[in-house]
Amino acid sequence: MTKTSKYQSRQSDDQGMIHWSAEENQIWHELITRQLSVIEGKACAEYMAGLEKLQLPQDRIPQLEEVSQVLRECTGWECAEVPALISFDKFFELLANKRFPVATFIRSREEFDYLQEPDIFHEIFGHCAMLTNPAFAEFTHTYGKLGLAASKQDRVYLARLYWFTIEFGLLNTADGLRIYGGGILSSPGETQYALGSDIPERKVFDAVDVLRTPYRIDIMQPIYFMINSIDDLFDISQLDMMQLVNQARALGLHAPKFPPKEKQAS
Repeated sequence: MTKTSKYQSRQSDDQGMIHWSAEENQIWHELITRQLSVIEGKACAEYMAGLEKLQLPQDRIPQLEEVSQVLRECTGWECAEVPALISFDKFFELLANKRFPVATFIRSREEFDYLQEPDIFHEIFGHCAMLTNPAFAEFTHTYGKLGLAASKQDRVYLARLYWFTIEFGLLNTADGLRIYGGGILSSPGETQYALGSDIPERKVFDAVDVLRTPYRIDIMQPIYFMINSIDDLFDISQLDMMQLVNQARALGLHAPKFPPKEKQAS
């Protein structure tokens, strides 16, 4: 989160409104209509219920206050307007105060299918529907408080917990596997791959196992972790996570299931 972004976030005016261009609204329209069809029968019921509550517009990018009004009523959360990239300190501080950071830019057409930075489509479509759910919201809040108090070294372990739950978590339901992680739900390719491919490994969630599992942000995930109920996140939020971090550190990291990232030629 300390690297620079090529994107410039839009600033809200005195009334808290962001004035998006016609092209930016069109990109949102194309992204949301495509992804709504992709996630059908793949997103978990809690996510779909959250989308129903949010009533996101399809013809334009929603204003953050529109989303915040629904989140406040459901779980006491709200959206926080942030630049394209923020520090870990700021990230954890916002979550600890039930404010979900939303970068106010939308991807370019050149990065329509995939970008490494979270844009407003990823943050709102991927995550905000789940933040209407009490168990998910409480887990995210607890995570923020943990991260805010943690050392820099411990935050590296906590990042894996966020990655394999909030971003890339799967749910084992009576109707089969479903998705609750926003990193999957906002990506057409990862949605199809996470549920429809036999390539990735799908493991039952174990906190120490998760904390020991390396990941890369720029590839399809080789491993997903599954919980049996969104309410499991309540139980996970009550674990002594820092004690589990110490346990994971003592055991050491698992060998990566992916090749090392190629170094860019300077």
